[in-house]
Amino acid sequence: MKLQKTNAARLLDKAGIRYELIPYEVDENDLAAGHVASQLGEPIERVFKTLVLTGDRTGHFVCVVPGDCEVDLKAAAKISGNKKCDLVHMKELLPLTGYIRGGCSPVGMKKPFPTYFHSTAMDFDYIYVSAGIRGLQLKIAPEDIVRYTRATVASVAVRMDQNE
Repeated sequence: MKLQKTNAARLLDKAGIRYELIPYEVDENDLAAGHVASQLGEPIERVFKTLVLTGDRTGHFVCVVPGDCEVDLKAAAKISGNKKCDLVHMKELLPLTGYIRGGCSPVGMKKPFPTYFHSTAMDFDYIYVSAGIRGLQLKIAPEDIVRYTRATVASVAVRMDQNE
């Protein structure tokens, strides 16, 4: 089956960055990273989700965090130069980034936003991020995608079970 090249994939091709496109079965009722990880047969810590936030001082920015984590809003605000920040509303995602929920890639947004990858990304030889559509992941070396997105690597996530 020939995979449809996404804008994110074309941009990486143009930059000469190696990656693989990995398809998975989409469940419209379960867009969570856990579902994606189980479809890929990979540990959830390798499957990163791309979240768009807005800060009270700097405007929009992006955090890319492991699938079993959520953004640490305090840490994200601090590293991005804000006093406070929050996730953008779902209805803002598409007009802002060109991507829909469950298919938001850190590569190829409508305009470049400051991007922060959670530090654990660098623990792996490859990670997964959305290729820009639901049902398709980019398998890529973390240092390559961090360099391409000009991202900062920092501690911007907390495990979901630590918040209870």
